[in-house]
Parts: sequence; structure tokens; C-alpha cells
Amino acid sequence: MSDLQTPLRPKRKKLLVDYLVQFRWIIVIFVVLPVSSLIYFKLFLGDTWSAIKSEKRRQKEHDENVKKVVKRLKERDPKKDGLVCTARKPWIAVGMRNVDYKRARHFEVDLSAFRNILEVDKERMIARVEPLVNMGQITRYTCPMNLSLAVVAELDDLTVGGLINGYGIEGSSHLFGLFADTVVAMEVVLADGRVVRATKDNEYSDLFYAIPWSQGTLGFLVAAEIKLINIKEYMKVTYKPCRGNLKELAQAYADSFAPRDGDPSKIPDFVETMIYTPSEGVMMTGVYASKEEAKKKGNKINNQGWWFKPWFYQHAQSALKKGEFVEYIPTRDYYHRHTRCLYWEGKLILPFADQWWFRWSLGWLMPPKVSLLKATQGEAVRNYYHDMHVIQDILVPLYKVGDAMEFVHKEMEVYPLWLCPHRLYKTPIKTMIYPEAGFEHHHRQGDTPYAQMFTDVGVYYAPGPVLHGKEFNGSDAVRNLEQWMIENHCFQPQYAVSELNEKDFWRMFDAEHYEYCRKKYGAVGTFMSVYYKSKKGRKTEKEVAEAEAAIAESAYADEV
Repeated sequence: MSDLQTPLRPKRKKLLVDYLVQFRWIIVIFVVLPVSSLIYFKLFLGDTWSAIKSEKRRQKEHDENVKKVVKRLKERDPKKDGLVCTARKPWIAVGMRNVDYKRARHFEVDLSAFRNILEVDKERMIARVEPLVNMGQITRYTCPMNLSLAVVAELDDLTVGGLINGYGIEGSSHLFGLFADTVVAMEVVLADGRVVRATKDNEYSDLFYAIPWSQGTLGFLVAAEIKLINIKEYMKVTYKPCRGNLKELAQAYADSFAPRDGDPSKIPDFVETMIYTPSEGVMMTGVYASKEEAKKKGNKINNQGWWFKPWFYQHAQSALKKGEFVEYIPTRDYYHRHTRCLYWEGKLILPFADQWWFRWSLGWLMPPKVSLLKATQGEAVRNYYHDMHVIQDILVPLYKVGDAMEFVHKEMEVYPLWLCPHRLYKTPIKTMIYPEAGFEHHHRQGDTPYAQMFTDVGVYYAPGPVLHGKEFNGSDAVRNLEQWMIENHCFQPQYAVSELNEKDFWRMFDAEHYEYCRKKYGAVGTFMSVYYKSKKGRKTEKEVAEAEAAIAESAYADEV
């Protein structure tokens, strides 16, 4: 075992907010879950009605809604109105960070109507969808055709717009890259009301490469064309337990999907690993399988989508006791395997929700909508979660995964950890996130000449010190983690609570092309900058105005 020393911490005195968090399950059971189920049902009816409409009608509605956005943008008076943002409520975003920038004066544009699947083109293998289409909706539509997006983020509520403007990953990302890498074209409404279609090789290719990670600060995404792949009815999943220190677990994880001999036949369709303790993990690999194969005598089928089933992370953990095993999961169930328990966050929200009696009686109400959890938490509970809870993703080069896990253990002691690999491509234009310089010359495991293999180390749960009643400073821990990430060429998705100041934010991300497009397409003075939009804390009208004025001055100076 490697030496995993953690700092000695004093006992923490309990406060009123600790009891509010401890008994918050009462509000979740009697308010959040029932209301969530009604919202899910309403959305399901809306999605079903949308699917019934003809493609021609959906396209007509789309065109009309785009005209409304253009009209609304042209109504804005830059001298009197605030910066432009969507009309979505601040607490609706899926993620830990509340949308504090909307507390300042702003000019709202309603995009709530953009939730239609416009077209599924089986010849071009493209799905054309609007930005509020979520993963549950798209898989419900495409899986019966044995088609799927190349990258399907696990949680049902994650939307296409959020995954493109922000960040999205899945167990297939070691083959296809991040969600935005599977986008073929984007329809964008610019600050001046122009509607453009951006692709990798047309006149708006610079905008195409700038939009991912921009958090909607270059224009309004109103439609996207996304790559489809052929799939089969089932996923053949292999669960393989592994023991050792964190460096050894990291190597076993890399070996599970990146064979050292380079044999492509050994690369699975899906990969993920869960690290349950500093010395134990389960490696999971998946391969698409036909219905005929899955139903052969002796094969085990696990209908993981049923509400009464054990939570997926606990089901996978059973491999540590019973050893390696193989089963077949219906493909759509597999895609959304983490939805019902929100990975393992459900255990904190409802400590008994994983018990058999709850799963059978009320499991059908799960999961609670994250937006409702945020809307009902109050300022004190919200601050508690910022300080005493961790939701972070660390995008780290594959060869540094062991180092990353050791650092997280030292600073936070959070388990389980989620490991999911993804390609980070070399692109003609250097974007906000980019591979290490010269990576292709090192020929490291998982790398190719055109992409460096990274891994998302998902850190989601209450830190060990908090669970043991000891002092923990969440802001300091995140700040230390962010500095480690900057020093090791890692990236932090912006949905998470961040302690980065502006200087360090642009040490982590590359600003050049993003700022170039901000100026070229008139976003400066219309949309808030990505740093300020992601920045922790409230934004006053004065702060917003001063920040944008400084950017505008530099933009105009560059044009002189």
C-alpha cells in the first residue's frame, strides 16, 4: 500500500444547520418526491405529444420560436437593459452551483419551448434536436430504432444544450470523446439577432470550436445536429473486482479499456470504474449484445431500470464479495443506470432509500429532481453543502489518475470515486480545453496521434472528515484541488462550485480563441463572460457592469 496520510482534524461542534440537513429527508419525502413525480409525468406527456407531431410541424414550430428569440433580442436597449440570459430560474440548472449571476439586473430571453426532437436522419446518422431535449427523452425516442447518440450522459435530466455549452461524458467517451465532440452542426442566434449554422468546416467554424465550455456566453444555441450510432438491445456488462493501492487500482482501470498490446478487439464499447475504498474497486466494461445472445440459456438478464432493483453502484459493489461476474442489461436501462440513485448522492439525500422496503414501496418516485432539491434547501443548507459536501469532476490525463486519486484522498477522503475515460482531441483551433503539448510523442497508454486519453475522476459525496464529525474546510479543499489541477494540466467542469479567481481560471483554461469569438460575434456587452458566469457568489449589478466594461474596453482597444 502507498502511504496515504491525511491531516489530523479536531472534532467539529454540531450546529443547527447540521440538524436541518440530517432531517431534510422529511421535506424530500413529503414535498420534493411527490412534486418531482408530477413534473416528470408532465414532461413525459409533453415529450410524447412532441413525438406524435410530424417532423414538418416540429420544424415549423422551431422556426417560429427562433423568430421570437430574434425579436426579443432586438427589443433590448443596451443602455438601459442588463446583460442577456435565459429566463430559466436560477435553481433549475442540474449541478451544485446556483446561477447567482441572475440575481443582478438582466435581460431575459425565454427558450423554454425548445425541447423538440426535430429529426432523426437514418441515412446521415444524425439527430437534429433542440437544446432542452434531455437524455431520457432522446433515448426513449431512438433506442427502439436500435440507434443512439454516440455519447449519452447517464442522468435523464441532462439536456443537450447544457452538455454542449458545458460538459458531458459517458462510458463511450474513450471512443467518441466528450458530448460536444459528437456534434456535427449547431444553430446559434448571435447577439445581433443573426441566425447562423456553425460546422467544423464552414465560415463559422471558429464559432463551432468556441461554443463548448462557453456556458452560453457567445450566443443562444437553438438546435444541434448530433452523431448517431447503431446499437443492440442489450449491454453485456462484466464486473471485475480489483484490490491494491490507489496507483495499482488506476493501472487496473487503464488496462480495462486500453490494452497495452494495442489490440483494438480488446477495447470495449463502454467503460467505467468505481473506487469504493483506498484499496478496492470494481472495473466495469460493456459490449453491445443482441436480444438473441442475451436470452441464450445460462445468461443472466438484469432489468436494472425497474424501480425496486438495488441501486447500481451497490449492485456493482457486490463483485467485491462474489467475484467477477457477467450479466446482460437492456441498453436503455444501462444508459440511465445512475439516474435513480443520482450515482450515490441519493444515499445522502434519503439515507434509507436504498433499503428493500423503500425501493419496493416508494422507489418508483425516485429520483428527486435536483432543481427541486435546490429550490427547497434555503440559504443555510445551501452554504452547508458548499462547505461540507463535494461535487467535483477532475478531467485528468490518464497517466495521472493515480496521483489525482491520492490527492483527493489526502484533501477530502471521498468514496466512492467514479472513473470514466474520454478522448481529448487535437483540433485545428486551440479551444478552452486541449491536450498536453507533445503528448503524441510519448506514446502513453490510451493515447493516439490525434487524441490524448483523459479520465473524469468524479468526486461526489460528503468528505470523510464530515462523516466522522471532524472539522473540514470545503473552500480550502476545493482551492487546493484546483491549484493541483492547474499544475497538472487538468480541467474542472463549470457546473461545480469553484474557488478560482479570474487569473487562475484562465490559467486552467485557454482564453485566446474564446475571447476572439466574443469580440468577433458581438457577445461582449451582450452576454456575460464565462468566468463571471461561473464565478462563485452573488453578482451585483455594479459588479456585472464593471466586469463587462473592462472587457469591452479591451475589445475596442484591440480593434483600433
